[in-house]
Amino acid sequence: MSYQKITLKEGIYFHKIQTNKFKTNLFAIFLTVPITRENVTKNALTTTVLRRGTNKMPTQEEISKKLEEMYGAAFDCGIEKIGDNQSLKFYLEVVNNQFLPEKEDLVEMSLELLMDIVFHPLIENKQFKEEYVQGEKENLKQIIESKLDNKATYALESCIENMYEEKPYGLYKYGYVEDLQGITAKTLYEYYQGLIQSCQIDIFASGDFGAEKLERIVEKSFKEYKERKPNLVLKWEEKEEIKEPKKKIESKQISQGKLVIGLDVKTDKEEENYKTVVYNTVLGGGSNSKLFQNVREKESLAYTVSSSYARRKQNIFIRAGIEIENYDKALEIIKKQLQDMKEGNFSEEDLNNAKNLLLSTIENIPEEQDTEITYYFGQELAGTEDTIEMYQEKIKNVSKKDVVEVANKIQINTIYFLTNQGGQE
Repeated sequence: MSYQKITLKEGIYFHKIQTNKFKTNLFAIFLTVPITRENVTKNALTTTVLRRGTNKMPTQEEISKKLEEMYGAAFDCGIEKIGDNQSLKFYLEVVNNQFLPEKEDLVEMSLELLMDIVFHPLIENKQFKEEYVQGEKENLKQIIESKLDNKATYALESCIENMYEEKPYGLYKYGYVEDLQGITAKTLYEYYQGLIQSCQIDIFASGDFGAEKLERIVEKSFKEYKERKPNLVLKWEEKEEIKEPKKKIESKQISQGKLVIGLDVKTDKEEENYKTVVYNTVLGGGSNSKLFQNVREKESLAYTVSSSYARRKQNIFIRAGIEIENYDKALEIIKKQLQDMKEGNFSEEDLNNAKNLLLSTIENIPEEQDTEITYYFGQELAGTEDTIEMYQEKIKNVSKKDVVEVANKIQINTIYFLTNQGGQE
């Protein structure tokens, strides 16, 4: 496998991941902008409107037919919040040429189709097609209103919203129903035009293909584009000292309580990221973690318990599904695990188990094309250039002392509990 990043213009990048490991080629395009309350709903809506039709293929049916003709190629799109930025994501997966029954070249066709969907949408009377915008507004409304369907995800989102009240990271990635009302086919197209001219554009190609040919296609496509300096939020923000954590208890019709604890990692050094990754894994990254062993196994206080690390925001989120009456006891035991980490009350075996779990996960990154693309896109937004091998080495080099140092830079920011009894501030 070889990875190469080519700067087409400032703010427009082509990433080539050449590998013969797969029977498919995967192409991806990411449009990334800072997330704001003004644009979050428009970004989510734009993503879905673009998939409805292009100037060459005005309907979803025509696009689907074209994909079928390309031996069942698959197209997908989505929206993601990455730190204080939001990415509109578009993927197209197609069979590698050498596995086709007849000699054909689907590489150029696939990339051009994906580029058409993203950059040459169907336009009628200098705006998006009215029918498509209205249909996708209704679909997006249903997605936003179904936020509570997954109680665990809802609790995490609510904790983040309370931690980052009125700040970009606190915004819901799909936006808000009340903001949909003022979006028209005309205003959304005008927004899209500005987005394309100001966002960071990353095009990825993963597979076995003629790299020079692909490079010519993307160079030609962006020949008329201006260079841009996207105002992405890449720097880590300094965490304020917290004297007393925020607490939020919310009541809904649920049978199992959802406890989420948001932690701040008080560091401004990118190189400490890998130490924090290991810390998080020792704390709650698997069945050998302190949270799992002590909260779930020994005390039987949680059905599920784990922690996850949001690198771009320097936050760790502890999540537990508990019996509602066990709230106080579960919180007490979780806090004890945080204190134990600060005092170094974990073994070298705990550390090695965590590192081995991470190394196994990292080793599997190249086994899935979309996972590998996500890894290198993450490196792009982090402003780092660590290869997968470098990532592994940095994890191997983390010591117990490093983990304890991270532990002592962690503070509880917010405690959120979703219950069915008397919600209150």
